[in-house]
Amino acid sequence: MYADHTHHSPTARAVEVLHPTPLPPAAVHPAPMVPVQPGAVPAVTSIVLPDGQIVTGYTINHPQPAPAVAKPAVPRTAVNVALGGVGFLAVCGGLLLLTSFIAALTAFITQLITLAAVIFGGWIAVQLFSASGHRGSTIVNIRKAVIKRSHFHG
Repeated sequence: MYADHTHHSPTARAVEVLHPTPLPPAAVHPAPMVPVQPGAVPAVTSIVLPDGQIVTGYTINHPQPAPAVAKPAVPRTAVNVALGGVGFLAVCGGLLLLTSFIAALTAFITQLITLAAVIFGGWIAVQLFSASGHRGSTIVNIRKAVIKRSHFHG
């Protein structure tokens, strides 16, 4: 699995040297020269390095990146989700209040109907079972009557 290590002296190792092969002159095509007129002559600037050397060169104006658009602290999607949740809770709360109001109104109407039935039933009971039953009433005496041959004999 592992190669056998044999100890060789340093002189016994072979050294391989590679030399590059030059290209023929017909294979090299020089790039065409295109004259370019500078828009303005760049300014020459000299700076002094910390070790005292002076370096002189052309200044290069680096293109400034476009200013970054300020992003909101919270993404717009999160704001929409939160507002939707608040609206949903408001609707649920309103529906809960509405159903509570309807249940209370139903209970109130039921109590009014029960109260009216008790009062009206009590008034009828007083009229039927009052102690002075002859007051304002007409007494009718019913006698035994005999009907013979379509004639009333009373």
